[in-house]
Amino acid sequence: MALQKVVFVLSFLFVVQGKAQTDTANIKSYADQVMFRANLDTNIESFIFSEGKNRDENQQIFSINNKTKISLSVDYRIISATLSFAPRFFPDNRDNELKGNSSYTDFSFRFFPKRFIQTFYYKNVKGFYLENMQDFVPGWQEGKDPHIQFPDLRVQSFGGSTSYVLNKNFSARSIYTQGEWQKHSGGSWIPFLDYNRTIFSNIVDQQKSKEFQYKIGANMGYFYNWVIGRKVNIAPYLALGFGGNFSSYREYENGGSKENAQYFTMRMEGGLHVGYNTDRFLLGGKLNFSAYTYDQKKNQAVENNNAYGLLYIGYRFPPPKMVKETYDKIQKKIPIL
Repeated sequence: MALQKVVFVLSFLFVVQGKAQTDTANIKSYADQVMFRANLDTNIESFIFSEGKNRDENQQIFSINNKTKISLSVDYRIISATLSFAPRFFPDNRDNELKGNSSYTDFSFRFFPKRFIQTFYYKNVKGFYLENMQDFVPGWQEGKDPHIQFPDLRVQSFGGSTSYVLNKNFSARSIYTQGEWQKHSGGSWIPFLDYNRTIFSNIVDQQKSKEFQYKIGANMGYFYNWVIGRKVNIAPYLALGFGGNFSSYREYENGGSKENAQYFTMRMEGGLHVGYNTDRFLLGGKLNFSAYTYDQKKNQAVENNNAYGLLYIGYRFPPPKMVKETYDKIQKKIPIL
């Protein structure tokens, strides 16, 4: 609880520093417009458990069956909200006979007060399968033989991040949500804190188990926005970080004992964004990856990897009178908006 209180206080202090970005010599703001975006991405999330000195040859890779995801986003003023889900009508999301049934839901909020970026999210993933079956079953054939499945394995995450853009002439929002447009090429270092509470739950042979993890990390990333002409930008980034993982595990059979542990963590993430922007229409694509790892015991490691490509299309328009008036009324009561 102490960690959660610290995170809340830090986030609140950062948010109240300022309101929406206005136009500058290098940044055009669309904060006074409502923006809708539709995203289509390939979400590949996996947990890797490694053991022994040669970890590449002693791995268990647990993945979700859903490979294609749809996200719907709406932006207005300093707020950006996104809802993501994995519909089953995509062929990659319904190979249930061989890989089992998986479900995926992700909901996030972003705030952009001046040079701060505050993110909160909730993610719920259920239903995993053992991906590297060929390492355990001789003669196993991909696409013909079923994978070992864990239908009750569920991962819930509640978390966020707090970032600060060091270069005042750099628009991180033009990359994250396309809520701004950076007029000239340039980059910036962006330090950020990430934190979350993750719950792992599973049922094996009618035996329930649950693990709670609290993670916090300090990261430094470099983002560059290469502006080509007036409408196209290419933006790569890379970030590295270190932190701590505080874990609490319990098996519920016969009131099993509780085990606590602390781990040192490492994180790396990066990506590439290519976008086309006008005052009304926007479209583009992204390639992103993230890798999170920690040593659980001697010669044992856990990794959470995520890699995906994303395509998006969006449209901006003036806010309806009711939306603007409602937002203004709420802003009077909640000045941070």
